[in-house]
Amino acid sequence: MNMLTLPVAAFGLPGGPELWLIALVILLLFGGAKIPQLMRGLGQGVGELKKGLEEGKKAFDDSSKGETKNDGEK
Repeated sequence: MNMLTLPVAAFGLPGGPELWLIALVILLLFGGAKIPQLMRGLGQGVGELKKGLEEGKKAFDDSSKGETKNDGEK
């Protein structure tokens, strides 16, 4: 079997040493001053995603409640 045909998931998630290497590469690419800005932006993005998911869930719940009320009136 060719190594190129193996799925990426076969190798597993990165462990401790790999995470340190990834952190070092990010530090070298972006520099120490940019990392807090990147993390702040990432945090704001995650916050917006959670907010959007909550709004979507609420809208879905409201619409499903409306459909059950209308089904009984037919």
